[in-house]
Amino acid sequence: MIRVLVVEDDFRVAKVHVGFTQRVDGFTVAGAARTAAEARSVLAGGGVDLVLLDTFLPDESGLDLLGELSVDAIMLTAACDAATVRTAYARGALNFLVKPFTAEQLADRLVAYRHYRSVLSGDRTLSQDEIDRCWRILHDGDRPAAPKGQSAVTLRLVSEALRAAGTPRTAAEVADELGISRATAQRYLAALARDGAAEMRLRYGATGRPEHRYRWSQ
Repeated sequence: MIRVLVVEDDFRVAKVHVGFTQRVDGFTVAGAARTAAEARSVLAGGGVDLVLLDTFLPDESGLDLLGELSVDAIMLTAACDAATVRTAYARGALNFLVKPFTAEQLADRLVAYRHYRSVLSGDRTLSQDEIDRCWRILHDGDRPAAPKGQSAVTLRLVSEALRAAGTPRTAAEVADELGISRATAQRYLAALARDGAAEMRLRYGATGRPEHRYRWSQ
């Protein structure tokens, strides 16, 4: 489980963020803090992997706290001026979500972060392709927009898996790699094919039933 600290001065908003986070598989809320001082106290005890951080805190700017963190952080804030965004990324924020946002928008970023962590798991040397892939998982904005009712992050992950493969893949293969159901993988692959981002070809096996195979076309 990825342990999350919510840092938000408004207790009502913090409660909403806690609720949004707890709905996402693989995440648990380790605590909530209303000030930078409270956040430091929680962090000093360990057991936190990710901080969901507001910029406006009663005792100091969340950006100052951000620069001290030794764990990952995603900014959740109403501040969206260029200087704030630039400073947040310069001080290590992995993502930036502007209030107000929906549960789905936060979930998309958390799922992307979870996948990012899985790619970076273990003590090993990464290839340049793997390093580039990690960044794309968090920030790649050139994927097709998700159709209504579909997750932009899931679409991006399916797209990345197909693109990285370099060879035709079946829905079952993509599903096994990403840890999603075959039906879900099939739905997103079909959407990519409709948008022209992927090519779908049929391959007939011994049973005579055609197998759908997809290949990245962009």
